Amino acid sequence: MAENLNYNATGSKCYGDNSGGDSQKRCGTYGRLYNWATAMGFESSCNSSTCSSQIQSPHRGFCPLGWHIPSNADWDTLMIAVGGSSTAGTKLKAKSGWSSCGPSGSGRSYSCEDEYEFSALPGGSYGSSIFYENFEYVYERGYWWSATEYNADYAYNRDMNYNYDNVDNNNNYKSNLYSVRCLQD
Repeated sequence: MAENLNYNATGSKCYGDNSGGDSQKRCGTYGRLYNWATAMGFESSCNSSTCSSQIQSPHRGFCPLGWHIPSNADWDTLMIAVGGSSTAGTKLKAKSGWSSCGPSGSGRSYSCEDEYEFSALPGGSYGSSIFYENFEYVYERGYWWSATEYNADYAYNRDMNYNYDNVDNNNNYKSNLYSVRCLQD
């Protein structure tokens, strides 16, 4: 899928206040943000407990019929196909929509070539804890869930930063809200 998913699932958010206007415009461009359990089609309790026994291979989650949430292994396959994770960010980022990013020779600080028409866009994230609840990094970072659980509280994700060429393989709180890409079966 060459765009971040924009399915209006319960609990999903657009970067901003979700009240319309610019927030809805960002939803159309950058997609919605989802917690891991919502993306996977699980009960919200799966954000704080292990649900690995419920994960199918491939796992559809809330992707359209014929598509699935990419596993961490699926993301690894993509990284290998584009020449490795150390330069994958440059090759997968959309040519516009990132802060300080543009095609080679454009005078922008960092290169975004979109060589494979993956068109990765920085939808940012939404985090919530007892200390804060806020949106972060729109235009600067993109985070995408995988269908692979790390432990009761964490799942694997990939992320790209506007000022780095690589794609990171991380694990973060399943309650965070990140973008989703669906992979065709």
